[in-house]
Amino acid sequence: MKKRTILSILLLLVFHPIVFSQVTDAESKLRTIVTDTIPGWKKGGILGLSLAQTSLTNWASGGQNSLAINGLISVFANYKKDNIAWDNSLDVGYGLLKQGKNSDYMKTDDKFDFMSKFGKKATKNFFYTALLNVRTQMTVGKDYAKDTSKISNFLAPLYVIGALGMDYKPNSYFGAFIAPLTGKITWVNDQELANAGAFGVQGAKYDNLGAILELGKKSKSEFGGYVRIIYSRNDFKNELLKNVSFTTKADLFSNYLHNPQFVDVSWETQVALQVNKYIRVNVNTHLIWDKDILIPIDTNNDGTMDDSKALVQFKEILGVGLSYKF
Repeated sequence: MKKRTILSILLLLVFHPIVFSQVTDAESKLRTIVTDTIPGWKKGGILGLSLAQTSLTNWASGGQNSLAINGLISVFANYKKDNIAWDNSLDVGYGLLKQGKNSDYMKTDDKFDFMSKFGKKATKNFFYTALLNVRTQMTVGKDYAKDTSKISNFLAPLYVIGALGMDYKPNSYFGAFIAPLTGKITWVNDQELANAGAFGVQGAKYDNLGAILELGKKSKSEFGGYVRIIYSRNDFKNELLKNVSFTTKADLFSNYLHNPQFVDVSWETQVALQVNKYIRVNVNTHLIWDKDILIPIDTNNDGTMDDSKALVQFKEILGVGLSYKF
């Protein structure tokens, strides 16, 4: 009995390194296989808040008190496994400005933009892709520089785009989606704005006395071609500019059925400078041109808006504030 016990111990000591090595190698390979085959979700986002205040008391040079606040939520959830790629993103921004003691808060930013893009690999860098994009705003909008009349509202406008095409993705920074089959719906969830024909919907019909014969349509459907181009370096590891992230994206849409030569343009750019872990400087710009969006104008400079036409719209926001990236 003692001889068998001693022999077993000797065999264990001799073969232990080999057995341990085999188990360790097998476990290592198993971990590698599991890591490579588990469905991969990549999630993240940025929460930002910037404030600006001016307070004046007996200030000889003049001016007025002001308070500005801007908030930003930008999140994404991307899935990739085998030949499947599914990208989802949500951008929400809102800003308010108050000038003087007796003035009301004025809206300076209002944005809701959701995008979901599902693709299956066709070749090395090309994917058969379906895209859904929803863009709208959350509260009443006014052009305070001209007057205080309402020019937009909650879900007025609401843009919904559904597209089928090819997505070219040569790397993780650049993408070009080309969709020859695209449907676009414009919804105006405000009858007053719909009656005025805002955002290209069919306006109300009136009789000679100004009474409404037929209410304005709240929606408009279009069919055409769509292109979305995006370049993004938001990892703050750009070799040319350290601690700087840059994202620019352009959306182009042409309506096959009506004036296809007029291409709707939406071009957004965001530049962020990371000062430290929580403080960031942001510059956001947004350029829009849409033939169906008419801007009131004063043709004879008498202070009265007496006409309207399609103009280039441009928004720029510069903010310094707190941010959290996850």
